[in-house]
Amino acid sequence: MLKILVCVKQVPDVDQMRMDPATGNLIRAGVPAILNPLDANALSAAVKVKETYGAEITLITMGPPNAEAVLRECLAVGADKAILVTDRAFGNADTLATSYSIVSAAKQVDKFDLIFCGKETLDGATGQMGSQLAERFDAAQVTSASLIKEIDLEKNSLVVERELETGIETLEVQMPCLFTMEKTNYPVRIPNLKGKLAAKKAPVLTFTANDIPDLDRNRIGDPGSPTKVPRMFPPVMPEPGVILNEGSVEANVEKLLQLIAE
Repeated sequence: MLKILVCVKQVPDVDQMRMDPATGNLIRAGVPAILNPLDANALSAAVKVKETYGAEITLITMGPPNAEAVLRECLAVGADKAILVTDRAFGNADTLATSYSIVSAAKQVDKFDLIFCGKETLDGATGQMGSQLAERFDAAQVTSASLIKEIDLEKNSLVVERELETGIETLEVQMPCLFTMEKTNYPVRIPNLKGKLAAKKAPVLTFTANDIPDLDRNRIGDPGSPTKVPRMFPPVMPEPGVILNEGSVEANVEKLLQLIAE
């Protein structure tokens, strides 16, 4: 049976976030936390594989204890197991430290044939996690994957399509393989009542830093994060442009020359 890992993240609803212009800090008070939308599409792709070929889906996330809520949300739509990596020692992690922590925890549980990730997250939008996880899992990597076309369990391979700026590329790849998924063919799944009730009772395996043997404390959290953000600030918006509509091309040109001269 295929073993699938889906990496998800709890993020703040950025549409409701504001920034303190004096300090440059994000104002998180009162802002709801949600499942990263593109991770929901990645989960949908994993569940589709499970329905077609049979699989066991394990979820993993790193975050505060309340990140368990997004794991239960994902369990409700077809995942089987859930792992929460949570400890203050993991705090202030950049993508390098986060990928190390996630892989260190996941390897305590199982070996995975397929790993699904969203293309990027709402809060960071770096798009770096997929590549770093693939390297640490020693897995092939397909970015911007749009469709899992076929899986050959005997050959331990699959055919997948990925979106390029110039069209669609079709690849055959060996497992283990990691995908960063587009949402094109995998709309977000809505849980039914049975799924919600089962998710509420499902166990969630929790790892702290003390629960992972041989974890290098210098590679997690703030000590393991070479990326530092000294401060944030909102972008300075340019002055609004001028729309020229003087009634004719000649009049528009005359007005444009006037504005340039001024």
